[in-house]
Amino acid sequence: MSTKLDNLLKLFQEQIKDAYSAEHQLLSALPKMTAAATDDSLSEAFRDHTEETRGQAARLEKVAQELGFSPKGKRCAAMQGLIEEGDEVITNKDADPSVKDAALICAAQKVEHYEIALYGCLCAYARILSLTNVQELLEQTLAEERAADTKLTEIAEEWVNLAAAQPEV
Repeated sequence: MSTKLDNLLKLFQEQIKDAYSAEHQLLSALPKMTAAATDDSLSEAFRDHTEETRGQAARLEKVAQELGFSPKGKRCAAMQGLIEEGDEVITNKDADPSVKDAALICAAQKVEHYEIALYGCLCAYARILSLTNVQELLEQTLAEERAADTKLTEIAEEWVNLAAAQPEV
């Protein structure tokens, strides 16, 4: 971080930039994950989350505009690393399709858990800074991230992980 972090508002703004970068990186990765998934429910979940992610990026733009700064200009290193892990799954040509789907869910849940942590902090900062409108926008995103994580868990536990556990014939 090159910004002097001498107050919570500056930290909040830096983390908004981080989240904005993360969402845009994810927008590039989700179509690849959608194409790599063989389970229809998983592909649909990735498509749905792509649309949600567009809305989340737009909310971050609105937050930055309200606070008078640009959300651009930062690269989220954490998301970059998580996406690189996901790319390893996507490019694995030797993986059993069911196992690959299970690995895609794992990669996606790592992303969701990162985002849940990030948006949880942002909501807390907004509350402390008395940024009520901003807090409401961020809480909407936090709820969407939690719902996406829950949906991935359901897909994994109901059939994908069970299919992956079956020996290859």
